[in-house]
Amino acid sequence: MQKYVDEAHIRVRSGSGGAGVVSFRREKYIPRGGPDGGDGGDGGDVIIRVDRNLRTLYDIKLKRMFKAQNGRPGAKQNKSGAQGKDCIIRVPPGTMVMDEETGKVICDLADKEEEELLARGGRGGRGNSHFATSTNQTPRFAQGGMPGTEMKLVLLVKTIADVGLVGIPNAGKSTLLSVLTDARPKIGDYPFTTLHPNLGVMNYKGEREIIIADIPGLIKGAHDGLGLGIRFLKHIERTRVLLFLIDLSQGSCLSQSETLSAELKSYSPALLQKPRILVGSKEDISSPEQVDGFLHLPAAERKVVVSSVTRTGLDVLKDEILFLMEKADGR
Repeated sequence: MQKYVDEAHIRVRSGSGGAGVVSFRREKYIPRGGPDGGDGGDGGDVIIRVDRNLRTLYDIKLKRMFKAQNGRPGAKQNKSGAQGKDCIIRVPPGTMVMDEETGKVICDLADKEEEELLARGGRGGRGNSHFATSTNQTPRFAQGGMPGTEMKLVLLVKTIADVGLVGIPNAGKSTLLSVLTDARPKIGDYPFTTLHPNLGVMNYKGEREIIIADIPGLIKGAHDGLGLGIRFLKHIERTRVLLFLIDLSQGSCLSQSETLSAELKSYSPALLQKPRILVGSKEDISSPEQVDGFLHLPAAERKVVVSSVTRTGLDVLKDEILFLMEKADGR
């Protein structure tokens, strides 16, 4: 399985322009023809483009150097050289591009099929036919092509995941992530074990890979910076589907659900418009009454009961995740 990579340092270089040419017409009966040197072709551009099928910068990190093609020189008979081929860098949605030396953000590619010109190719030089005048009808010089541009860039994937896994501290998010995906998050029975968002890739029946992020536990007041606060609420903004993890063994399921909804709404009401699944966790240590109370929550969302220990309900949860992902894709 391909490793998830959300940061890459690369160099890009646009193509240099081709040189203009010094040439004169040499045809039968025209022994002293005028200048007919053609222009050089422009160098290729470096363009970064969103590819909705990508989820990682893995291949980009391996390659590291991206070069566009140089323009070709001109030719006689006023023939222009071919333009250099553009270099297209394909990245996942949500990729931010920064100048490595200055830290300046060049572009933030959030939308499907969005693209940005990173480095324009050098302009081709003009052939000697452009420089003929009444006083110099046989110019013996032409322009060279302009050089391309080289840049050092940092690419960051801000779209942290397809699915955001949220819940109160110690609800079992990291454990669930580890059994749904290939992730190996830090797991412990105390609040805020997760100090950074953990990522994993869920392989659905070998047909699709879905990235899931375990967002550190939300507590009442998180939108004001309490607990791990706004730092991690930001990671939820660009996820497409949310899993509300409710600990069946810990207090009121309704209270947990209301706390999560309130914190997301206080940070950004738009978050509650994302499709979501209510997931009741720790079924193996919960009573039938606790499970029943969860299933009868007055909520319109789809509900799934799971146990990360016994693996109960995991296949059903995967099916539900895929259903919402395809719905978000408009399939």
